[in-house]
Amino acid sequence: MKKHLIFTLFALALMSCNNPNERLLTSATGSIYECLAVTPNLPSVEHAVRETMGADMYGLPQMEPYFTLTQITTGQFDDMFKSTRNILIVDINAQKYTQLKVLKSRDVWAKPQAMIRIQAPGEEAFLSYWQQNGGNIREWFVREELARQIRFYRANTNKNVRAKLNKQGYDLLIPEDYIMIKNEKLKIENVEDSVEVLWCCNNIGPMRKDVVVYSYPYTSQEQFGIESLILMRDTVLGRIVSAQVEGSHMGTEFKHFPPVTRSVAALRDSTGGFYGMETRGLWKILDGEAMGGPFVSLTRLDQVNGRVVTAEAFLFAAGQKKRNAMRQQEAILYTLQMPQDK
Repeated sequence: MKKHLIFTLFALALMSCNNPNERLLTSATGSIYECLAVTPNLPSVEHAVRETMGADMYGLPQMEPYFTLTQITTGQFDDMFKSTRNILIVDINAQKYTQLKVLKSRDVWAKPQAMIRIQAPGEEAFLSYWQQNGGNIREWFVREELARQIRFYRANTNKNVRAKLNKQGYDLLIPEDYIMIKNEKLKIENVEDSVEVLWCCNNIGPMRKDVVVYSYPYTSQEQFGIESLILMRDTVLGRIVSAQVEGSHMGTEFKHFPPVTRSVAALRDSTGGFYGMETRGLWKILDGEAMGGPFVSLTRLDQVNGRVVTAEAFLFAAGQKKRNAMRQQEAILYTLQMPQDK
């Protein structure tokens, strides 16, 4: 036992010598999509941060914030808070700073951790910057959370489903607890070639989570417009997703939360700087039961084979909060890999 203990201590010492700059960090505390905001005791600053970071997330059937926000003053920020997974620090000091500066860092006091420190010479300087860039700050924290989820998926994927998708030339980190429901080709009117569809589902627990990947021939840039994207979505998912009532089918909700699109780029730890279109909105069952929920999709161009590829995630969880589950599914979409990426 004594020899074993001496050997263990020697090995640890040797490891430390081999990595003199490596620090041992504690695990970050807090749940996903929680953020700590450290601000001076200025009501206007506190309000501005709260209005942006805690704003309602678009595309959810009930109101849920982008981040569950905890706000403290600068004087309250001590070691107890330094292990928080997401930290926003607003430092306003006319004696220390002559111009505004934004510092982004990761894994400072814990791991995984994302932190932004905004240094400003005065209240007005910060508010002016925040009005123009607060949404981008929030988006940075969102993408940090998505990247963390992707790192988890890399070690926990359904190899059989990925192999099916690989035959089409694509890859997607489908989690291992998803099962394949459908893998087929659809003939759709006004589409020259068949539409290839792969549909996976996780129906474990209180909510149902689905991911669908479908591809079709690329003909023009107009296919990336919201009208074309929604038309193809309703056509494909309307064919494959139904409810118990005969003739029911999936469609897109337009009345309360019309779908929106935006151009997006790759996440930090993805392979390559791809361009894609993200679509977010609500789905519902038409001509059947009163069922619905949120969806988000990522559409990219397969430059090698001349096809448009859409990966969509949708969720059904009646009466439950959906933000975290929806974001976890969204991370799956950002692992979509095209032939040109390889």
